[in-house]
Amino acid sequence: MQVSSSVTNQARRAQIVEAAIGVIAESGYRVATFQNIARAAGVKSTRTISYHFANKDDLIEAAVAHIYHLIGTHMESAAHHRSSSPTSALEGYIRTAVGLTKEHRAAMSALMTIMLEHHPAEGDEVYGDAQETHVVSEVERILVEGQEAGEFESFDTTIMATTIQRSVDGLPFMLRTRPDLDLDHYADELVSTFRRAVGAGPERTSSP
Repeated sequence: MQVSSSVTNQARRAQIVEAAIGVIAESGYRVATFQNIARAAGVKSTRTISYHFANKDDLIEAAVAHIYHLIGTHMESAAHHRSSSPTSALEGYIRTAVGLTKEHRAAMSALMTIMLEHHPAEGDEVYGDAQETHVVSEVERILVEGQEAGEFESFDTTIMATTIQRSVDGLPFMLRTRPDLDLDHYADELVSTFRRAVGAGPERTSSP
């Protein structure tokens, strides 16, 4: 009986987290009250949310953890950027990163909104120096390998890596004003642009 109850509680908790992400993505952070989240989750009372989460900060923390798990799973499961060629690796990384927003659009939109508007009482940042270093270092590793292999021209790899990362990080914001944006075309254009920028040539391959 305890096992069944635990599974039920985990399922309800996950349901509430998904509802919170959906409300934030669709209506904004300030609209994500317990009342609105309860309505979206299909639960009868905000007391159900309070049973699982101490306060809004606690719920948002769980939502962010869930989104980071989605990001990690997506990036790890996509082997495109683990190529023997730095040029192919760069293309694979860009397509994988754009595909993340394509596959988890609501979650990525919610994450961007939370980063801008969520200010927890304890002051813990949703996205800080550690996260920035991690995401940029993967791109920079590809760029350094490309220069060492003679495939890429000489440039500041940190600046280029940050520029590439920002072009995919900002996609959820772009989708707010252009919700019908063709993300495959967007990936094609980024690949072509950054191939030229690193000196790998303008050729592009078809979307996988």
